[in-house]
Amino acid sequence: GTAINAAISAIDIALWDIKGRALNVPIYELLGGMCRDKARVYCHIYEKTIEQVVEECKKKKAAGFTAFGHINPFLDEGIDQVYFKPHVKKMNDAIANVEKMRAAVGDDVDLLVELHRRLTPAEAITFSNAIEYLRPMFVEDPIRPENPDAMARVADRISVPIATGERFSTIYEFQALLSRNAVEFARVDLALCGGITGAKKVAAIAEAHQVQVVPHNPLSPIGLAACLQLAASIPNFSVQEFATGFEAGVFHSTDKHLGHDIVDYVPAVHGGFVDIPQGPGLGVRLLDNATEIRPALVQPMTMRMHKDGFIVDQ
Repeated sequence: GTAINAAISAIDIALWDIKGRALNVPIYELLGGMCRDKARVYCHIYEKTIEQVVEECKKKKAAGFTAFGHINPFLDEGIDQVYFKPHVKKMNDAIANVEKMRAAVGDDVDLLVELHRRLTPAEAITFSNAIEYLRPMFVEDPIRPENPDAMARVADRISVPIATGERFSTIYEFQALLSRNAVEFARVDLALCGGITGAKKVAAIAEAHQVQVVPHNPLSPIGLAACLQLAASIPNFSVQEFATGFEAGVFHSTDKHLGHDIVDYVPAVHGGFVDIPQGPGLGVRLLDNATEIRPALVQPMTMRMHKDGFIVDQ
């Protein structure tokens, strides 16, 4: 299951780091060598109103980012707000929000539209076709990913590429989508899929289907380092999730993301790219007092309620 695979993933990443340090080489050298010395990154846009989203988009563009992710046209409203909108208003509001985002940034920025599994297949088809002319790079998790046939049904009826896979913990889940032509960007999570070893396998089968890889990493600077080692070593890497807030004073800081204060190095963003770490192993070390800076926290599980009493996955 996911919990066991998460533990295996952590051990796998640690072992690759140990081996790289023992041999005094970056991990990418152990994976066949470097394909690229930089990785394109996308920042997070995480706001509760469209006005805040648009303002944050302008700030991130001014900071040099060329791709914006985690942009949710249905908005990341507070979980304390009971959710309900009639279908027509839900669709029209979300479509208008993407239009406002595109108008704010022009054609110099890619929009990675995050749908957070909240739509039905019919809704995903309607929405994706409506925003196709705005040329989003992809729509992410338009529906729940467990049913590959349903995802294939959506993919077959839209022209906007689909990105999904962040919740997958095995190569078999990715293969089920790849064999159905139901995904164009594989969102492999190195902390769930078996670490660097598992992610390398996913990248290989994705390459065979001419599908690109967009590693999922919304939290950890150690996870970012592992993702960048993978990005350096595979030909079908596309763009790396870079959770803004890591560098105080440069990016919008939130409590959701770990920062640079627990590691000795986080690559700086220049022109929308970061350098691949060149040091041995991951190229990053946890500080000795990392657990004091960021002690383990018990995070209560909370969900937003729908007006009818059900829960909303956002």
